[in-house]
Amino acid sequence: MIPIALDPAHLSIALVGRGDLAVRRFGSLRAGGATAMTVYSDAPRPLLVQAAGDRLVRRLPTDADLAAIRLLWIADLPPDAARDLAAQARAAKVLVNVEDDRPNCDFHNVAQVRRGDLLLTASTNGASPGLASMVREQLERTYTADWAERLERLRGRRADWRAEGRPMDEVGRRTRAAVAEEGWLP
Repeated sequence: MIPIALDPAHLSIALVGRGDLAVRRFGSLRAGGATAMTVYSDAPRPLLVQAAGDRLVRRLPTDADLAAIRLLWIADLPPDAARDLAAQARAAKVLVNVEDDRPNCDFHNVAQVRRGDLLLTASTNGASPGLASMVREQLERTYTADWAERLERLRGRRADWRAEGRPMDEVGRRTRAAVAEEGWLP
């Protein structure tokens, strides 16, 4: 595994699905900043229609559609259809994730907790999604909603330190000192 954080503003993203899993993935992608994604569905359930709104294209993606996409999530399709679409996408040089089908994934989704711009993740590389979920729940209890505001305070202080011309190693030391002074971490 190579953990990375992608800025969806720089990539064309699409989701293909029909029901609850697609709606959940849509919400997760939106929370990550994917505001310009396209949602394809040949048989969308009402919740997906409502969630996707004007992003919804009521068919599966064509070869031309796939040529314009860089990341594709597939959820709620029958296994054969999902595998075929994944192969078609890979042929178009698109990175693919087929929900809960590890052999047909180029990447997988991590369990995540978002607190503003603070993103905490857990992964078992697909070995035990249940354990990753349990770790996520622990992170949710430990890193409560107030961490979003804490990060904003640090962001402001960091900007001030950088504006003063402080080198990165000093900014790091000052950050550690500020966090320790606040008692935010054990």
